[in-house]
Amino acid sequence: MHKDFVYLKDIDESIQTELRYFSNQNFIGKPIDGYQKDCVILTKQTAEALQKVQAILKKEGLSLKVFDAYRPQQAVNHFVRWAKVLNDTLMKNEYYPKVPKSQLFQLGFIASKSGHTRGSTVDLTLVNIKSGKELDMGSAYDFFGEESHPFYKKITKKQQENRLFLRKIMLENGFSPYDNEWWHFTLKNEPFPDTYFNFPIQ
Repeated sequence: MHKDFVYLKDIDESIQTELRYFSNQNFIGKPIDGYQKDCVILTKQTAEALQKVQAILKKEGLSLKVFDAYRPQQAVNHFVRWAKVLNDTLMKNEYYPKVPKSQLFQLGFIASKSGHTRGSTVDLTLVNIKSGKELDMGSAYDFFGEESHPFYKKITKKQQENRLFLRKIMLENGFSPYDNEWWHFTLKNEPFPDTYFNFPIQ
């Protein structure tokens, strides 16, 4: 692991995690290359910024839940290889029911480079600490479709409020949002803006 990266649990073990790419519960349907251990890795600056967000959320009875953070380039390469095999549609109904697999590249759902590989991008949601349940955001994590756009209108008022609350607290604590995914945020002053790392998650 690069010396400027840390395990999130070493900075704040109260932040919940569910590393989807270490499991079968993702848009490919099996563990992704490079995810060798169930642990969340980030640049130290990003982990410390999340720690600040978590301290604010706890006062509201909420917690962050991280689905993905640092993602090695070998994992991105795995996505690209999978996207080219058009008949491998195991998880289509769950993750991209309305989008032809052949269009995942041109629509921006799959790319050959990812901000995650620079170590300062996170995919996350909010959890009610008492119930243990995720707040309803109106679409599932990693759902490929306009339903995942942060300002999508055809969801309930409460779902919209939940998305906007997550967005607001992340923006106020130094993160930039992404236009296509309500869950995706990047540290504004990321330490490695031009470096794509490839060490495995272990």
